[in-house]
Amino acid sequence: MSGEQRRAIIAVVISGLILFGWQYFFAPTIPVANNDIQKVEIDKNPPIVDENLIDSVKAEVQKKTANKIIEVKGKELTYFITSDLIVKDILSNQTGKSFKELFPAEDNNKVLFNFDGKFQSLNFQITEKTDREFILSNAQHDIRGTLSLDDLGYLKIDLSSSKNFKYRFTINETEEELEGGKYKQFVMFSDSLDASNVGDDDKGDLELKWFGLDFYYHVFLISIDKRPLIFEMQESGKFTIQDAKQVKNLSFSYIFAKKEYDHLLGLGNNLEAAVDFSFWSILAVPILRGLQFFFSLIPNWGVSIILLTILMRMLTFPLQYKSFKSMKKMQEIQPELTKIKEKYKEDPQRMQKETMALFKKAGTNPLGGCLPMILQMPIFFAFYRVLYSAVELVDAPFMLWITDLSSKDPYYVLPVLMGITMFFHQRLTPSTTMDPTQKKIMMFMPLIFAVFMKDFPAGLTLYIVISTFVAMLQQLFVYRRN
Repeated sequence: MSGEQRRAIIAVVISGLILFGWQYFFAPTIPVANNDIQKVEIDKNPPIVDENLIDSVKAEVQKKTANKIIEVKGKELTYFITSDLIVKDILSNQTGKSFKELFPAEDNNKVLFNFDGKFQSLNFQITEKTDREFILSNAQHDIRGTLSLDDLGYLKIDLSSSKNFKYRFTINETEEELEGGKYKQFVMFSDSLDASNVGDDDKGDLELKWFGLDFYYHVFLISIDKRPLIFEMQESGKFTIQDAKQVKNLSFSYIFAKKEYDHLLGLGNNLEAAVDFSFWSILAVPILRGLQFFFSLIPNWGVSIILLTILMRMLTFPLQYKSFKSMKKMQEIQPELTKIKEKYKEDPQRMQKETMALFKKAGTNPLGGCLPMILQMPIFFAFYRVLYSAVELVDAPFMLWITDLSSKDPYYVLPVLMGITMFFHQRLTPSTTMDPTQKKIMMFMPLIFAVFMKDFPAGLTLYIVISTFVAMLQQLFVYRRN
């Protein structure tokens, strides 16, 4: 989890605790490394890969390696892989960008074999069977196998040998960071996604189904039969995966794709987990479906966010209604609570007894005001994960100056509006505390929150602005009704 994400979560939790009268404290500022930021533009209407481009890529790759280049062309993807099984480039109609543009490190993926105590690359003799299937062989170690491309875009490699051997996959990449705290990452999937920034130092063992690279809404993944594997990440950017046991057969496949949830879902093998909703996925997926539904009606993702936010506010209004009434009652009995605390400050047990009696008499509950709002916080975090992870919002314009909902508002208009709406919402909300220090801190919360959110996706800030504004209208409705 990046520094930006941690700061957002800390800010919301602290705001909630202070707002609802618990304890208050200041969140530590988590510094974010001031790395060079490189933004990769994604073409929302990717061009169809033509033959001239394929020929030029193949010629360029051929110049840089002495090994034979195999071109395997499918419906959506064209792979360029060497005779020692290094993927040099991948052209895709779905991504609009090539593999090498996003992962430019030279020889950043290798398969190594160990027959005699040393891991090394092996050169395979290649015999073309069809335009999408090849026969592989290595006479020195009696290895035979096939290389094929299926209709989904998986480049599959199946190898077998009469001798026992060990194998190792190695990936070498350089650290990169994009705007919004998105890092180039190594990813692994067992029963859940495990992501680490390139350059992290870690090692261990997992039963993996797939692993690979993730960068700016694109993934390059290596799938393998689920088995216990040893992994190691180094600060140099090297990532290795190997089997501790010797084998005689090895089957794996490559896939390169943009992280569109439905596209990855259609590829199977749990690849949709690469869209990292973390443990909020139970809420994040319905939110994504809601955005897609409204987008199908009105093809503007900003309008979709507004409509879905209003719908969610309407669905949670019963909770809001109870919360507003409870907070109003708490405000009314606040002077009596202060008297009880002063009168029985030397007798905590009697103070607690009298306080609970007052709550019962007033027909309120100290948790009644804050609990419904706390229950809505998972919706906020799930919405955040969708807007942070969904490729649909990349380069998606809303209106006027907001041309990319996945990036920050370049003129900070939305964060300012967010601070203003939060301020007026706070003024409408009954105060449940008589503590002057806490009241002063509350006055600064809209400003603090606006500063925290200034570099976050414009789509997320738009959601908070609309959500807060609708909450104000609901609150005014409750006050008039009562």
